[in-house]
Amino acid sequence: MNALLLALALASGAGASAGAPKAVRDAVLQRQIEQAIAGFHGRVGVYVRQLATGREAAVNADELFPTASMIKVPILLTLYDDVAAGRLDYDAELVYSSSRAYNDGSLISSFRDGQKIALPTLTWLTAAYSDNAAALWCQELAGGGLSVNRWLAAHGFSRTRVDSRTPGREREHKLYGWGQTTPREMAELFVGLRRRRLLPPAASDELYRVLSGAYWNSEALSQIPPWVQAASKQGAIEHSRSEALLVSAPAGDYVLSIFTKDQPDSETDYKFGNEGFQILRAVSGLVWRHFEPRSKWAPAKGWQGFFKE
Repeated sequence: MNALLLALALASGAGASAGAPKAVRDAVLQRQIEQAIAGFHGRVGVYVRQLATGREAAVNADELFPTASMIKVPILLTLYDDVAAGRLDYDAELVYSSSRAYNDGSLISSFRDGQKIALPTLTWLTAAYSDNAAALWCQELAGGGLSVNRWLAAHGFSRTRVDSRTPGREREHKLYGWGQTTPREMAELFVGLRRRRLLPPAASDELYRVLSGAYWNSEALSQIPPWVQAASKQGAIEHSRSEALLVSAPAGDYVLSIFTKDQPDSETDYKFGNEGFQILRAVSGLVWRHFEPRSKWAPAKGWQGFFKE
């Protein structure tokens, strides 16, 4: 990272943006979210802000939650920073080894030994398909968990950390799994990327494009029109569901980060009716309708039949 970029990051801190409007609590939206999550069996964290106006709502926004696959966002930010600085070649052709196989349906784990893969393809698999074997490879290329955590600290993110395969974070790994974050910090990672404050402009734009093509789109993303662009990342592990998205809505961009934990579900309960998935859809839908009251669009009910239990 160059000295100017580091100085700007440290001066602004996570979530602070020069020229951005002062955050102001949106009482109506706050009440709607609180009503939507009332009675949930577990913990819910939400942070939402309309960027142009500063209108926001927050529930447990600074509480730590497991990231699950959402840790792939800071991993990719660190990797793209390395590319921008010339430490990694984005046109590099990598060679796959079966020792990288991850027994979870990972696409890259089906590759044969010696098969070549371009770095942009690896990052796309990490972001869009959320391929775990690809993501672990990206974590390694980015210098490992310690390097990602140093990048986060340098940019003012004090709560978000990689825990898995990171020396000294064994206790946190047992508590949170691959990584940990707060709803507010995950939202601000997306805002920083959108505003080109975390990476040089070209790297920011490239990664934003990659994060705008999610394969897993049946939860929070399903509640906004498919023709509206949204950069997003999803996460799901036992007892926890999460999603963050930055929506380029007609009335103005907004960022939304939703997390759950302590759900009384089983590791295999990833069906459409999971209570955590229901919260992701419910909160995303009400936020869209709140910021876009003139929109007549609604999710097509017939299509959801394909996702039902």
